[in-house]
Amino acid sequence: MLPDPQRFLAVAGRRIARAEGAAQVVRELCRSVVPELADGAFVYLEDGRQVHSEPLRLRLDGAPAELGGAMGGVPPDAASVTPDGVLARLLRCGRTRGAGPAGTDTETDEALRELLGKAPRLPQGNRVLLAPLRAPDAVVGVAVFLRRPDREDFVDDDIALADALATQAALGVREATAIPQVRPATALKAPDEDRLRYVGAATRRIARGFDTDEIVLGLCRAAVPTYSDAALVYLRDPLPVGDERPTGPAVLRLRRTDRMKGPGAEGLVWPETVDDERDDLDASDWSEVVPGGALAEVLRGVRPVFADNSPTRAALSELVGEESALNGWAGTHAILAPLRGRRRVTGAVVFLRRPERPAFEPADLLVAAQLATHTALGVDKAVLYSREAFIADRLQRAMLPHSLPRPTGVRLAVRYLPAAETARVGGDWYDAIPLPGSRVALVVGDVMGHSMTSAAVMGQLRTTALTLAGLDLPPQEVLHHLDEQAQRLGTDRMATCLYVVYDPVSHRITVANAGHPPPILLHPGGKTEVLAVPPGAPIGVGGIDFEAVELEAPAGATLLLYTDGLVESRLRDVWTGIEQLREKLAATAQLTGPDRPPPLEALCDEVLDMLGPGDRDDDIALLAARFDGIAPSDVAYWTLDPDNAAPGRARRLTRQALATWDLDDLTDTAELLVSEIVTNAVRHASRPIGLRLLRTEVLRCEVGDDVPQLPRLRRASPDEEHGRGLYLVNRLARRWGTTRLGTGKNVWFELGGPAN
Repeated sequence: MLPDPQRFLAVAGRRIARAEGAAQVVRELCRSVVPELADGAFVYLEDGRQVHSEPLRLRLDGAPAELGGAMGGVPPDAASVTPDGVLARLLRCGRTRGAGPAGTDTETDEALRELLGKAPRLPQGNRVLLAPLRAPDAVVGVAVFLRRPDREDFVDDDIALADALATQAALGVREATAIPQVRPATALKAPDEDRLRYVGAATRRIARGFDTDEIVLGLCRAAVPTYSDAALVYLRDPLPVGDERPTGPAVLRLRRTDRMKGPGAEGLVWPETVDDERDDLDASDWSEVVPGGALAEVLRGVRPVFADNSPTRAALSELVGEESALNGWAGTHAILAPLRGRRRVTGAVVFLRRPERPAFEPADLLVAAQLATHTALGVDKAVLYSREAFIADRLQRAMLPHSLPRPTGVRLAVRYLPAAETARVGGDWYDAIPLPGSRVALVVGDVMGHSMTSAAVMGQLRTTALTLAGLDLPPQEVLHHLDEQAQRLGTDRMATCLYVVYDPVSHRITVANAGHPPPILLHPGGKTEVLAVPPGAPIGVGGIDFEAVELEAPAGATLLLYTDGLVESRLRDVWTGIEQLREKLAATAQLTGPDRPPPLEALCDEVLDMLGPGDRDDDIALLAARFDGIAPSDVAYWTLDPDNAAPGRARRLTRQALATWDLDDLTDTAELLVSEIVTNAVRHASRPIGLRLLRTEVLRCEVGDDVPQLPRLRRASPDEEHGRGLYLVNRLARRWGTTRLGTGKNVWFELGGPAN
């Protein structure tokens, strides 16, 4: 199957449409088919010298002198078609057929013997297609398409493409040999005077559509008013994707209608229910395809039909509704064309001409078939693309944090933008990771590329960074281990990364950089500063020592971390973009004044507004952190000896601190939980125990010791004396947790706040 059948049909259709004369039409057909669709092809056309009463005689036209070996040898120069033979029946049917599997004998095989002789040398299996060239009023020839034995068999999609090309070639041959006729002045010009050029222009317009709505709009705009006075397009709801098999009855929903308006439409009489301001026609919004019903039979037939007999009129009525005034447009003024994609029928289109207009001709059925084929293939492509874009977007979002944490002393805001709608995956990521001691790690990284591979590498590096952060390693060590991980993933896995650790108690940040653009700090007074951090080498280079610097992070300051997609594009270099970003931050801060920093969410939006039309060449990840910090008066810290007196001393110190902070309502609970955690630490610790209380919007208690084993929540049996401490913490605390440190562990819990 060709990777882009719609494009193939559009290109081949244009080549055939531009051909002048039957011989050139045949040459363009063969040039279009070989080698993309077939390895060889030859065409027989009707012998124009024969008498009309004689049986159809075909002559070879446009074939190479020698196809060679299993490709069929030299085809005969001419062949006569027996009126009651299998070949004649298949030509009258007008459908492209494939030969049967090796060892079988099908109608197609018998027809090929009639055409090529008793012992044709053809490839085995379904590698031969017999494509009748059937014009609206007669058979004008037949084409044979061949594939070599080392190539796969023709599949149903290949047969559909060959059928569409054969139909278009038949129309071209017939137009080239037909006697010109004078058309009525009121007839629509383009399809009657030059159907091939019309089909070429219409299919190009349809092929330009990017999504389903654009493709359907292209069909309606191409058909109305040039081809028809009105058009209605129904699509399956939901549209099937790929090879999935829809469950339940098929439902067709009206996707779009269009009708002739403006100059030339003054004499047309539309139903009273038509909205003059819109294109709405009097038709049902949806129709269920009843198995075995008239509509189901028409859709199964695939080819467009006139509504000129009882079954097709019933199918039209079933589609647009029994009460619709459009049922009065039956006969040859209405064409019902199924939309068949690669696997199945995906909808139907109705073309209508008003009764006072000339009716559709048989040749117009071929035009309708071409329009329907291109539309159906375009809808298939759009649905597949939409699903792929959806999956890619969900994959990308799944690899990024679902929500940001709310660490103590810092507020966060993020933005993520893909490079474009057509490239929704990439390697940019961000993260905010709570660390022991109320610290938080802020991470922004960028893996090279916008592919699924880049997204997969990004996911692995982000997971590695989360694991390393949980070990409470220094920032430079985290980057070192990320560099080793990238080298294990492959020699071409390159990424940049900025790793920042913020301590709200000391009001300082520690920054390590791996080839990433430097962060920008917005001070409380509105001053902006590009932080001087060592640039480092990108992750994946190997053998590089990363450096970390410690900087002041005053309360009220805002740190902006970003990827290069925000500051670099084809129109500016990265340092020009960084300077523009710094100026944008300063200008935004002036809007709220020196005493009030701009809100984080609004600040992120203002930053993204600096992007111009040509600045979206890469993904963008943006992480903004507002440092509130924790005042020294809201922090209490003690060191306790690991002895039996430690729990009692911890209770007294906790009671005194809470009395100072006017948190007497939390005293009893806090004393109990602190006592339980310190008691557990005394039982195992060999070095002094750390006890710290932090007062923010909640009360946070942290107990640290030198034992790396983390305590686990369990339910103690009635006869056990221990094992109930964490059970009490779990029941009484607002939140709690444990973190392994490089020299031990930290157990913490929170009390108070709205959720207590």
